[in-house]
Amino acid sequence: MFRGAVATLPAGDIDRARKFYQEVAGFEVGAQEADGSIRVQVADNWIMVYPSAFAGTNQATAVGIGVEDTEAAVAHFRSRGVRFEDYDFGEMKTVDGVLTMPDGTKGAWFKDTEGNIIGLFDGDM
Repeated sequence: MFRGAVATLPAGDIDRARKFYQEVAGFEVGAQEADGSIRVQVADNWIMVYPSAFAGTNQATAVGIGVEDTEAAVAHFRSRGVRFEDYDFGEMKTVDGVLTMPDGTKGAWFKDTEGNIIGLFDGDM
């Protein structure tokens, strides 16, 4: 019945978003579609980034990306100019942009150029 799912992220400026995902994040980005959207390849999955006046209005994690090592991924993205968010969830707080969860796994969050919150998390998503 179901064939899959894809994350969709709004972009106020599709060219700026393309540059971020391709040049800063280092993901493969496909050609712009007729509707103005672009396809961003992340491992075996993809994200559709589409033009929208509502970019950056979601205040929650818009997409989570599984990584082998969150701290290494944070270092990689920081070396490319990405700034990580700090959060205080009461008993759980980020330390230098990284949150250690009760089970020992880690997570970190950053915003793309369009204000979408992207999470990096230990393990498969």
